[in-house]
Amino acid sequence: MSEDSVKYNSSRAPEPVGLYPHSRKVGNLLFLSGVGPREKGNKEIPGVKLDSEGNIISYDIETQCHSVFNNVRYILEDSGSSWEKIVDVTVFLTNMKKDFPIFNKIYAEYFKDNLPCRTTIEINSLPTPIAIELKVIATI
Repeated sequence: MSEDSVKYNSSRAPEPVGLYPHSRKVGNLLFLSGVGPREKGNKEIPGVKLDSEGNIISYDIETQCHSVFNNVRYILEDSGSSWEKIVDVTVFLTNMKKDFPIFNKIYAEYFKDNLPCRTTIEINSLPTPIAIELKVIATI
């Protein structure tokens, strides 16, 4: 790996569910892998109730949003960046109609001083039983 490309893993964010780092620095940009609401060292997902087969029975999008934003902050800080240096956010929601109003309200609380570019996309599912995932680019 060259000096211009460095991989980081946060000691505070949940372990990746695949073979990828939490973030990667290229030049003065930091690219975060998709960040969900799981918590480090815990198999349960905040705000999610599953049946015995692992299917979602119910979930609390507000709880998941706060957890995702905390995880993003951990990764940014442990990679040498910060919340204020976020320049672009891609949001993946599994239920746009139901969850977007709540997500958008919480997002505005976290980003009131920093207005990064944002794209929000509805998708059918995510790799784990979560309702939201963020893809973030920041400067470093």
